[in-house]
Amino acid sequence: MMPILRIEMFEGRDRKKKRELVQALTAEMVRVTGVGEASVHVIIDEIKKENWAAGGELYADKFPD
Repeated sequence: MMPILRIEMFEGRDRKKKRELVQALTAEMVRVTGVGEASVHVIIDEIKKENWAAGGELYADKFPD
């Protein structure tokens, strides 16, 4: 089993925060499923606010920088 965790979030977090997130997600996947740490893959897709919408409104318009 090779679990793949795909995270979609707004861009802008630094490498330190992404590293912390990846480590935490990996540890939980190992704990819950019993797979080896090396088999856990995490993919972070960073999305611009102008490319994400909810309720018919772009997040770039709801929360301008």
